[in-house]
Amino acid sequence: MRLPASSAIARLLGLALLFTPGHVPAQLRSRAISSIDVQKLANGVLGIMSYTVAPDVTTSSLAISNATKTSTDLTMSQVGGGFTWSKSTPLYLEGNAAYSRYDPVFVASDGTDDRRVPTQWNSFSAAGGIGWDFKLADHWVVRPIFNFMLGEVATDLAAAKWWLGNKIDADLAFLDHGTLKAYGLGGAVMVDYEMFSPEWDDDLELRYSNVELRSYGGTSLGVEGRAKAESVSLWARRRVPTGWGTVWDRPVRYVYEVAHTRFLGNETDVGLTHMSSVGFGLELDSSARDIWVTRWRAIARYKFGPGLSGWALGLAVSF
Repeated sequence: MRLPASSAIARLLGLALLFTPGHVPAQLRSRAISSIDVQKLANGVLGIMSYTVAPDVTTSSLAISNATKTSTDLTMSQVGGGFTWSKSTPLYLEGNAAYSRYDPVFVASDGTDDRRVPTQWNSFSAAGGIGWDFKLADHWVVRPIFNFMLGEVATDLAAAKWWLGNKIDADLAFLDHGTLKAYGLGGAVMVDYEMFSPEWDDDLELRYSNVELRSYGGTSLGVEGRAKAESVSLWARRRVPTGWGTVWDRPVRYVYEVAHTRFLGNETDVGLTHMSSVGFGLELDSSARDIWVTRWRAIARYKFGPGLSGWALGLAVSF
């Protein structure tokens, strides 16, 4: 999904990483970047990971960019889902893997000349959840979930070393092949409604999630980063036959979907308070065949939030 950056989103993605260069005496000709708040930087790194703690269609794919000189780019994608083991064993399992690439821009100075210094950050994370379904009524369950996450961010200054002349001080060590490892622990509670019939299928989920992220080990920053991933989300989907006939002995179905996520944690610090999504697609049902996958879906989604909007195409299967 390609999204134009608003001022609020630009501040979010900047993560306080675009700094004004400090004065360096011209006679030293020492290229440097100064005024880096490493604590804020560490918290900001974990802030990006907070969007991928739980499966969420509103933030499953994002690409935010700006063509201005002080632009910052973020590409984020994830794959994941969840399922209940069986009616007799209502164990719920969920998981997702996420990748994000963030290209912040610093400003370096040698006392007479300022240059934009591009850096590359690559973030990988894997999250999981274990829960149990407690029946409330026909078609309704409440589902407490224990969530956990592991992730790592790796940085690279290779593209800018030619100008910095390899003169990297302690504060910049994180930018030169630095790493930050993080873990997250927390939980969620979900109310789930499922109604399946020949005429239509309905799914509805209301979820509250709260996971605390922290850095661990000997990170290159030398400080402990923290971020709080907290949100309330609503997701609904309806499937109805298209009337086009059958494939694999089952009718082809239209899929209608809506989702909304309200952020309550550190994501709101700079104005990103919510994201919404509406989708439409097609689904094939292979449950009549002796194969592992039971349903195949392709859904086009329109996503929007404060000051941004865009389109995404989602592909999914059910087991």
